[in-house]
Amino acid sequence: MVSSMKNELQAVLKFWFEELTPEDWYSGSAEIDEQIREKFAATHTAVAAGEYWKERVTPEAYLAEIIVLDQFSRNMFRDTRKAFAFDDMALCLAQHAIAAKFHEEMTTWRRDIHRHPELAFEETRTSNFVAEKLTEFGIEIHRGLATTGVVGTIRNGEGPSIGLRADLDALPLEEKNTFEHASVNPGKMHACGHDGHTTMLLGAAKYLAASKNFQGTVHFIFQPAEEGGGGGEIMVKEGLFEKFPVDSVFGMHNWAGLEAGHFGVGAGPIMAAADTFDLIIHGKGGHAAMPHQCIDPIIVASQVLNALQSISSRSTHPVDSLVISVTQIHAGDAYNIIPDTVRMHGTVRTFLPETRNEIPSKMLTVSEGVCTAMGASCELNYVNGYPATINSVTETDISAKAAIDLVGEDKVVRNPTPSMGSEDFSYMLQARPGCYVWLGIGLGEGEHACILHSSNYDFNDDVLPIGAAYWATLVENELPNA
Repeated sequence: MVSSMKNELQAVLKFWFEELTPEDWYSGSAEIDEQIREKFAATHTAVAAGEYWKERVTPEAYLAEIIVLDQFSRNMFRDTRKAFAFDDMALCLAQHAIAAKFHEEMTTWRRDIHRHPELAFEETRTSNFVAEKLTEFGIEIHRGLATTGVVGTIRNGEGPSIGLRADLDALPLEEKNTFEHASVNPGKMHACGHDGHTTMLLGAAKYLAASKNFQGTVHFIFQPAEEGGGGGEIMVKEGLFEKFPVDSVFGMHNWAGLEAGHFGVGAGPIMAAADTFDLIIHGKGGHAAMPHQCIDPIIVASQVLNALQSISSRSTHPVDSLVISVTQIHAGDAYNIIPDTVRMHGTVRTFLPETRNEIPSKMLTVSEGVCTAMGASCELNYVNGYPATINSVTETDISAKAAIDLVGEDKVVRNPTPSMGSEDFSYMLQARPGCYVWLGIGLGEGEHACILHSSNYDFNDDVLPIGAAYWATLVENELPNA
């Protein structure tokens, strides 16, 4: 089998390199066109037959062959139809190289990171791992932004500059999985897939450092503290884009509920702004058997809770999206005492900045109105969290093209329903145009039936080469060789 696949590939390469002439390519002959179609199909078949490549070819040799093929196309048949054919073959080979050769290696990386989760701004081992790999690939590195951030840079001639971002940190959660690569750090777990995000970007970095099939600059941004720490904002404030200028920046997140290997790509808001609030209701406490002598803040709070929902249903445009969720109510310490105060805490999610800006005053107006009517008073402390993640139109089209080139149009969901979850990549998108895409890890069935932030979550390793190839395809599309 290995021998036959090797012979097949040699045969198709002989056709491209030795038998097909520019004159044949331009001839328009039906016979020649049929041969070309057959050889393209045979090339894809030979390259995709993974056993030969996985067992007999080193990544370096494989990548060297891609470079030779690409250089041959550019030097010998510049500006001809044949050049474009060879470029397509190089792209195909590049994608299969990542898929066939790096999958096992990336799985090993991912599981090592998963086994050693670290929380926000504590990602010392993880950032060391990333820095060591980037150095091993021959990539220039910079460390220290937002404490544990790492930025790797490949410069390959004059051209545009783009940034690719992955997050490093884990969640404060006890893992319930029992497989070999389960967390060894009590109370810490990679339950959001940042281990996979880091690994896919490392895989792309390795490939791009070896192939350099692009012209321009790529910055690989490994960001700490996405889970509530605002590491993205801190990196931007500490000069990320001044130190590493980019024309655009791109992010990606694994997505449970989307079929494995499919992409979700949409312009405009894709993730919500996430704010928090603390609302204190002041009443008048007393004996629970004599409520007429009191102003019961618990009764007032229950009315406030209901009234807050009218903000989304009656004072916000029906097609706008708003969530106000009271998630905590704390009051009293005894069975027979009406307390003086009730403390309510919760979160607000919005997509549009103008809607977000109106919510604090609307919440205070509603709360004060209810309290005044019932003889109570209130205090509101409203804290802005992550802003909405808003994709720019041009960069969304760029991301969609890369995804379609990689997996086909039928596996790319354009304009998916945005999520009310939040993401601090939003700060980078406020500073530079860009796009944040979702990569499906499964529909919630079988082995990958878990959801994000679950104690049973594990990243789907089957999509690692797809994510890495997406990054590589995006770079090669956006920074084409001259």
